[in-house]
Amino acid sequence: MHNPSKLARAWFANPRGDILSGIVVALALIPEAIGFSVIAGVDPKLGLYASVVIACVIAFTGGRPAMISAATAATAVVMVDLVREHGVQYLFAATILMGVLQIIAGVLKLGRLMRFVSQSVMTGFVNALAILIFLAQLPELTGVTPATYGLIALGLAIIYGVPRLTRAVPSPLVAIAVLTAITAVFHLDVRTVAHLGELPTALPRFALPDVPLSFETLRLLLPYAVTLAAVGLLESLLTAQIVDDMTETPSSKNRECVGQGLANMASAVFGGMGGCAMIGQSVINVSSGARGRLSTLVAGAFLLLLLVALQDLLALVPVAALTAVMIMVSLNTFSWRSVARLRTNPLPSSAVMLATVAVVVATRDLALGVLAGVLLSGVFFAGKVSRLSRVDSDLSADGRTRTYRVSGQVFFASAGTFAEAIDGLEPVERIVIDVHAAHFWDISAIGALDRVVVKARRQGRRVEIVGLNAASATMVERFATHDKADDAASLSAP
Repeated sequence: MHNPSKLARAWFANPRGDILSGIVVALALIPEAIGFSVIAGVDPKLGLYASVVIACVIAFTGGRPAMISAATAATAVVMVDLVREHGVQYLFAATILMGVLQIIAGVLKLGRLMRFVSQSVMTGFVNALAILIFLAQLPELTGVTPATYGLIALGLAIIYGVPRLTRAVPSPLVAIAVLTAITAVFHLDVRTVAHLGELPTALPRFALPDVPLSFETLRLLLPYAVTLAAVGLLESLLTAQIVDDMTETPSSKNRECVGQGLANMASAVFGGMGGCAMIGQSVINVSSGARGRLSTLVAGAFLLLLLVALQDLLALVPVAALTAVMIMVSLNTFSWRSVARLRTNPLPSSAVMLATVAVVVATRDLALGVLAGVLLSGVFFAGKVSRLSRVDSDLSADGRTRTYRVSGQVFFASAGTFAEAIDGLEPVERIVIDVHAAHFWDISAIGALDRVVVKARRQGRRVEIVGLNAASATMVERFATHDKADDAASLSAP
């Protein structure tokens, strides 16, 4: 059961800030939703409906208050082939299956996998996304009228200048209002929301996907659904961590997985595409003063109001105003301190951050960039830990026994060094491998131990392994192949 006081705080602790921030975000969602619909090859209303439904549902079901979820580029690029080859009905079905998989991920508590994403990968993810947000604005900065540049400059001046005077109203909202008024009064020759694409004129309607219910349909949709679910959860969980850091409050990653699944299923049955959390809009929301779930609900509800009841007013909003807001988001999202720290941070950390940025910007694939960063982090970590293992040895006074003392972690990255350090060809009668201060982690380590023992025994040396801890002894008993019958008698516990 939810604690009533905690639930009330999540919704109504900051109503004014949440409502005003939600209004700003609703306006910022429009060009993104339309643009992502174009990427996916679908009607703009699919992206707009998705943004409305996902935002409204995730406000109740998500695990991170004040985070914004809607139609995104990360999921749109996965949909292109499916829509082109099979049509939007199959997209709706794939989105429902995507939601089911995300709910299963939440039930299995896969949100805890976030602990394997290092700070360097997080920083690279944020910086790459900031760069992509800025690059997405370039079409609005090239080949446009001089008035457009003037509006963008004025918009940025308002966004950064108003907070110096007052924080009662979010400065991006002031910028959008002022630039819309100027455009309408002076009839400026600039692009407006009306030029972005046809806006829906009716409420989204409930309808199940019109696809055959068969194993063949499932086989067709499953690869797309798995990719959509994985990409959506990855971006959502990373964004949740960023909002956690910005607000200095925790969130439930597993609940977020379930919430994303429910939101995507709802989007599909109301004629929308799949989506996930949006770092740009989430940063706008939190930077504008939002802290609770009400801001996310207002963003979705006000977007629907704009589309259905205030469409004439919405059509007047200049794209330059929204471009100015997104440029602000890009500048504020980028971690400028990370650039200065490239000289002082350890080289592996800097390499991971730069690799994540490079892969994301080159491929426009956030998931691929994060995966590259995580893998590179793992390689560097394994290398670092492998250097912590060592093997020392001494010869008995009578020259008949060589004792090797192993310390540290023996696993795939250090197993080779371990095997090379123990010279089974030395002319001694007996070899003792003392592993009191070591731990064998995997079959690579056990394989190295096998090679050492077999090599020595072939030369007529007796081998004794002493000091295996319980976990290492279990690994040896299960996986070692060196003469288990004789070896069992020679192994001694610590």
